[in-house]
Amino acid sequence: MKCQLKYRWVKLPRACLPQGKGVLGQWARLAARAAYRKGVGLYCGFENPVEPGIWAGGVVGLKSILGTKSRKAALETLEQLRELGYLSYSLDSTTKKLEYTLLDWVCTCTGEASVGESVYALNGSGFLCLPRSIPDRLANQHYYFEEADALLDLWCHTVWQEPKNIFSHLAPTVQFGSLGAVLTLETLGRRWGWEKTKVWRFFKKHEDAFPLYRLPGAYGCLVFNAQYPTESSTQGMGISLPSQEELLRTIEALRFCAGNARIAGSDNLRLNKMVLWYSKKMLGQQAENSRVALSAPLLRAYISPCWNCKNCKVDCQEKRIHQEPVFSFCEIPALFDLERKVSHEKQEKLPELYDPIPGFACLADRPGPFRRRFHSG
Repeated sequence: MKCQLKYRWVKLPRACLPQGKGVLGQWARLAARAAYRKGVGLYCGFENPVEPGIWAGGVVGLKSILGTKSRKAALETLEQLRELGYLSYSLDSTTKKLEYTLLDWVCTCTGEASVGESVYALNGSGFLCLPRSIPDRLANQHYYFEEADALLDLWCHTVWQEPKNIFSHLAPTVQFGSLGAVLTLETLGRRWGWEKTKVWRFFKKHEDAFPLYRLPGAYGCLVFNAQYPTESSTQGMGISLPSQEELLRTIEALRFCAGNARIAGSDNLRLNKMVLWYSKKMLGQQAENSRVALSAPLLRAYISPCWNCKNCKVDCQEKRIHQEPVFSFCEIPALFDLERKVSHEKQEKLPELYDPIPGFACLADRPGPFRRRFHSG
């Protein structure tokens, strides 16, 4: 489940919808209840044909989705989202039928059309496909972000296993643009219209979902998404967040790759440039170091049977069975003593086999052709 920066949308589980005030939070609630495939939707016994990204019902159902008790507040929320360009809606004054259509629906997440089956997802099941550009629309208009807006903004800018961000291979990371892997509280404050202290209190409140790691000096900070669905989290193992020491080692490796290169800008900008330029190189080095065989491959292998192979057999389960005791190397001198003892006993029984050859010793003591003597053993 890679989520690279070039992807135009990210996954948001319906069970992780942001809570609190905010335009984007209300949009996420409406999107979670919209039809995900073409078919017929049921509302209070009425059948309404719907398309993907459309919800049809009444004002009472709209209040239930938005969690408001006022009819006026629910309709004002729809009007505000319509003015921002997130959706369009219609309300029939005669039949009181309400229908809204999401304008940013991702077509690739649309299911196949069905007949006689539900077109609305169950509450808290499945996931939404969020376009990355949804929060940028508010930031470009200098909109004051609420808490739910900031949460959804961080989620929409999450990357996972991005080739130009070495930190995203440790855990899902929040990244704003190609030079936004390492963030600062001032940058987020300008984007959301907040003060630096409010940004810090926000991350302390939501540190279980978006833990913040402060880097030394003026480098800035890293923000990870601890709830983003990955292979390990979908299997129930959770997300393993990196330690502070691991992040410092990664920064030192980036500085080592940069060498003596002069990089202009502040400390935060220089670190972002190093992440952008040298992440691929570091990933290639890690892949090369993790290989099993670093030397030339072995073409032949010679195996010589040991002196004790005749005492071993293998059963049907390929388990070794020792028929006789196996001697260790420390017992080899005792084996030689036993062999000398057996040879001495054979010599006493058959002495004629061990008598010296007559005349051999005399010939060995005579001088040879080279005027030198042969020395017997």
